[in-house]
Amino acid sequence: MIETDVATITEMLKGFALGFGLDLLGAVLILVIGWWIAGRTGALVRHSLKNAKFVDSTLKPLAASIARYAVLIFVIIAVLSNFGVETTSIIAVLGAAGLAIGLALQGTLSNIAAGVMILILRPLKVDEFVEAGSVSGTIVEITLFTTLLKTPDGVFISAPNSQIWNSAIKNYSRNPTRRLDIKVGIAYDDDVDAALDFLKNLVASDERVLKDPEPMSFVANLGESSVDLTARGWVATSEFWPTFFDLTRKSKTELEAAGFSIPFPQRDLHVIESAETASIAKPAAKTATKPAAKTAAKKPATRARSTAAKSTTAKKTPATKS
Repeated sequence: MIETDVATITEMLKGFALGFGLDLLGAVLILVIGWWIAGRTGALVRHSLKNAKFVDSTLKPLAASIARYAVLIFVIIAVLSNFGVETTSIIAVLGAAGLAIGLALQGTLSNIAAGVMILILRPLKVDEFVEAGSVSGTIVEITLFTTLLKTPDGVFISAPNSQIWNSAIKNYSRNPTRRLDIKVGIAYDDDVDAALDFLKNLVASDERVLKDPEPMSFVANLGESSVDLTARGWVATSEFWPTFFDLTRKSKTELEAAGFSIPFPQRDLHVIESAETASIAKPAAKTATKPAAKTAAKKPATRARSTAAKSTTAKKTPATKS
């Protein structure tokens, strides 16, 4: 009897292991193949939208990510179904899990919501240079969770979407033109009007500076050691930095060549002696003068004695010779 029960249990275990092993093997195959299909789907969507002009470049990587995650969700459902889990149960479990994950990952979900708002309102796009909060750089890609940037010196930055969205965004590339200010200081002795005309003509002579609005120049500040002048013009956004560097260099070299001087920071000190300070300083000066006067009086006496000794010796010498 016992042997019969053992044989029955063994057969049941074999059947369960065989069935579970086949289910497990099928689940692994579904997961591997589904993972590969998800990756290929994302790459296919990205490649198909690469040259599509009707789709904004900011949406292309996001569409590829959404397609990949959608395939992965179906793969997970298929894996669970392979173990006999019903679809309704899967939906209920996913709903409960989604609620729990949502409460635990509020920051992560806020990044997704912020990414969606960025894509809808478009305050920034790929290849635009922006400054948001403590980060700045050229937008490389906007994903579901993060915004990827590249700084001018080649540093990679991955910023959470919520940080970008909750900050004031400065987009330096959005407008077609930018204002250019060239600041330089001249000496107080120089002719201010002549320097203003010279700076205005210098900026206007550059072909990259727009004629409308017309370039202008003005006195911006009266500094401690210089009169600070500003020449202003408008240029295309793509030409801003090359024009700024060239005109900054020319403002120094050509102003000096024209006879104007660019002073370095300096400060003049004027010592004012009050009546109280003078009354204290005079006795100290007299006290310091008395020892010097006595010493000066003693020195001539010493010199006189030495002179007398010399004269006595001079008198004695002829007597000895005779």
